[in-house]
Amino acid sequence: MKTQQFKTNVKCGACVAAITPEMEKIENTTWKVDLAHPDRILTVEGVFSSLDVFTALEKSGYKAEKI
Repeated sequence: MKTQQFKTNVKCGACVAAITPEMEKIENTTWKVDLAHPDRILTVEGVFSSLDVFTALEKSGYKAEKI
């Protein structure tokens, strides 16, 4: 199990709702977006690849970079 963080362009609760269906497809993970942080940090924990996260966000219309 690992934890990774990503800087995103997710801006609000509606944005989080928009990415939820794709993020939920990444099995064996938990995730959250810190909307209070200026870089809107997405923290993902579990067994996954960074590519899974990038793909899920891109399918939802958002971008991320690993930090």
